[in-house]
Amino acid sequence: MRVAATTTILIAEDDPMQAQMIGLLLTRKLGYQVCYAADGQEVLHQLSRADMAPVDAILLDIGMPTMDGFEALRAIRRMRPTLPVIMLTAQDDAALAVKAIKQGANDFLTKPVDPAKLDVALINALRLSELADEVRRLQREKEGTLTFHDLIGHQHGLAGSVQLGRKAAGSDVPVLLLGETGVGKELFARAIHGESKRGGGPFVTINCGAIPPNLVESTLFGHEKGSFTGATSRSIGKFREAEGGTIFLDEIGELPLEAQVKLLRVLQEKEVEPVGATRAVPIQVRFISATHCDLSTQMAHGNFREDLYFRLNVLPITLPPLRQRRGDILRLAQHFLKRITMAESLPLPPLTEDAKTYLAEAEWPGNVRELANLLYRALVLQEGASIDRGILQQLHQPMPQPPAPAQNGQPAQFLSRQRADGSHKSMEELEREIIHLTLEACEGNVTRAADLLGMAKSTFYRKIKDA
Repeated sequence: MRVAATTTILIAEDDPMQAQMIGLLLTRKLGYQVCYAADGQEVLHQLSRADMAPVDAILLDIGMPTMDGFEALRAIRRMRPTLPVIMLTAQDDAALAVKAIKQGANDFLTKPVDPAKLDVALINALRLSELADEVRRLQREKEGTLTFHDLIGHQHGLAGSVQLGRKAAGSDVPVLLLGETGVGKELFARAIHGESKRGGGPFVTINCGAIPPNLVESTLFGHEKGSFTGATSRSIGKFREAEGGTIFLDEIGELPLEAQVKLLRVLQEKEVEPVGATRAVPIQVRFISATHCDLSTQMAHGNFREDLYFRLNVLPITLPPLRQRRGDILRLAQHFLKRITMAESLPLPPLTEDAKTYLAEAEWPGNVRELANLLYRALVLQEGASIDRGILQQLHQPMPQPPAPAQNGQPAQFLSRQRADGSHKSMEELEREIIHLTLEACEGNVTRAADLLGMAKSTFYRKIKDA
């Protein structure tokens, strides 16, 4: 179960010799990383510092100066309720053990520490803590109270983005999240919402590219009964569902132009006008939008309104791709393995060292989503007791790439600039051919094909229809 390369144990021990002996045992024999504290106050200081490596468990000596182990334990439980804490003492005293467990310790060991007992105690405590953390995180996500602390990499690869996100959470300023597909923009938006004054209120997600064009207005703004064919009942719309909370407009670049005009009015006037209604309805919502495409290119092609862009892009936050935050990959991998095994009631297999190396070195064009999908397939299909490099390589299908030009700079052989009669094709003809070739290369996956060509999905659909 242990992730040796990424699991850090804080040794709180005032005796330097004892601390060194336990540290060598943990690093050389059990494979953990370690850090040290000489008393309880130093423990609390390290837990509160944002620039410190995350602590996964604490070995806490009872008899320390300034602040003893029991006082430190009570403070730790207020700061980190599920952090594993194993109490250490030179006294083999049952009463002390009972007191430690009652006050929230996961286990109680006597010094000198037996390596086998310490190993079992850490594995059990870490496993229990991870399950409790995941349950709490899922509950916070459901309740709209997810925070940046819940994001893996908030202290490392995402630190710069999180710093901006925390500032955004302190106001109602519109935020535009930028980044490649699969980097976790919705989860980041939930953290902004959870740390804002609207935390606990509704968080409503809209995928702007997934709404049929003829239903965009009624889906977003609502409609009255009988206002159009099929409107058999009244609907308040997504914006009013988010009243008092946050509305997350995912893939905002795919919103049709007609709907963009009406969204601009909502942003300006803070009111929506349901389809078929005689008057507008005021709303109080926070706007967070996201896109994986370049909206400036969309504006240049006339597919996105400039005035709407500047209304949404008050505070842009870019989320880095996974290949730029390699230090988070193994933590993310373990997180997904735990989450999937919990959901599917499967045993949690360890990753071999070769598997960890493979995950850490892969390019991940599909980012966090691609990593999660690969691990899901590996868990379902692996036959041994562990997940090794072989099964990851077997299941890790490279994402399709668009047709590439030949090395001489000329288009590939299957894309000719000339017709059969020798005349040159128009730009429209070439564009249609490129679209169809890319769609074939992506095996019919419209979203991926549109991504590769830098188009909004709605634009891609329109061009297919016009072809």
